[in-house]
Amino acid sequence: MEIGKREKASDVDTSASQPHLVLAMAVVMTGVLITAVDTTIVVLALPEIQHSLHISLSSVVWVVIGYLLVITLLATQVGRLGDMYGRVKMYEAGFLVFIVGSAACALSWNEASIIGFRILQGFGGALVTSNSGAVIADLFPPGQRGRAYGFNSVGWSAGAVLGIVLGGAIVTYMSWRWIFWINVPIGLAAVALAVKVLRDVTERRSRRLDIVGMLLLGAGLFGVLWSATRLTSENLDATIGGLFLGGLVLVALFILYERRRSEPMLDLSIFSIPTVTPTLLASLFQGLANYAVLFLVIMYLQGPRGLSPLHASLLLVPGYILGGAIGPFAGRLADRTAPVVPATIGLGVQVVALLIYGHLEVNTSLTLVVVASVINGAGASAFFPANNSAVMKAVPAPIFGVASGMLRTFANVGMVFSFAVAILVASHSISRGLAFAIFVGSAKLTGPLASAFTDGLHMAFYTSAGLMVLSAVFSATRIRHGTGRAQAATA
Repeated sequence: MEIGKREKASDVDTSASQPHLVLAMAVVMTGVLITAVDTTIVVLALPEIQHSLHISLSSVVWVVIGYLLVITLLATQVGRLGDMYGRVKMYEAGFLVFIVGSAACALSWNEASIIGFRILQGFGGALVTSNSGAVIADLFPPGQRGRAYGFNSVGWSAGAVLGIVLGGAIVTYMSWRWIFWINVPIGLAAVALAVKVLRDVTERRSRRLDIVGMLLLGAGLFGVLWSATRLTSENLDATIGGLFLGGLVLVALFILYERRRSEPMLDLSIFSIPTVTPTLLASLFQGLANYAVLFLVIMYLQGPRGLSPLHASLLLVPGYILGGAIGPFAGRLADRTAPVVPATIGLGVQVVALLIYGHLEVNTSLTLVVVASVINGAGASAFFPANNSAVMKAVPAPIFGVASGMLRTFANVGMVFSFAVAILVASHSISRGLAFAIFVGSAKLTGPLASAFTDGLHMAFYTSAGLMVLSAVFSATRIRHGTGRAQAATA
């Protein structure tokens, strides 16, 4: 089947009963929930992990970034595995790998072991997140996918809230190791349910893995990201500059290599579908702008405001709760109109939230932080289900796995670089090392230094707002491709 062709109604399973679909959706939501828990819960535990395992300040962030980087590198390849061997099988395998990785993280004994086991956990997370979108596309016809992706965003919001609440409680009253142990029973229950209710419904397709492409992209992104992360705590030198330039060269070689491959890691032919390119670019810039917000707000609350990691994170809970409630309605709107409408509106709403964050001062009422968090959560929950639905409506069923993986890749590329961007911009008024220490919760600010750092945060929030505007522009360009009600109905 050519990529440009629309999928047929027979490409998806429309015969499943409603109770079966509910159970299947619950399994997929659990996968998203467990990975979301691990994103927010680990951020809260960084200070304890650093002290317990004697990790250097410049290395502890790799406990977060290493996990995201692995998901970024493997997203399209494990999506390809789903197309080859069955999306449900790969999804279930992802749960098992994630469980093993979580248990290993809980048993870590030094810096190398925790980062290494987080990489293993990231491999499982890649299998889960990259195939979950394809599993939903298999289960639901095009006209119902927006709503399904909306419920998926409920899983993400619930997981983020659980990560904050459980993470704060565990770090405060128990050992940090329990932030990983709690994944084990949840994951085992999800696997047991998945085996009972999920079935592969599409014909498998013979594909080859692109190992060389994966290595080129991996080395390139690692070089750029490692150098950018080093810049958050050190001055620019020949080593950092060389790694940055070397990483860019490898990424360029990766693009040239992919253009000559018959089955590349990133299937560039998918960009021939008019709506795919702006959708993926919107996802890239939204991740770059929005994931940094978590870092920036926590830095503000823990630094100038002197709050503990738990109290700082609890202020963000209302935004996640409202976001979870809005997700299904935004998804239904995407089904009834066109994905471009709620997606672009959601991005515009997030711009407003970022501009509010950009006006925070040392003595600003914390209520304003909650208000901005609620607005940001509402915008994000309008964007994600609609944007996911736009990609999966546009591509044919045989490449659901690849398309879902590419969407995850573009989003994660933005996310893995957002940390470095946030620190570099926010720290222009104080030392980068101090800014880094504020983020991981090992330092606080008072007096004139707090005011100077807050001024730096303003620039960082405005930078994120500019990136979010770019995302909205890319999203809005889909209007000219005729993504209206009529096309959505025939997708």
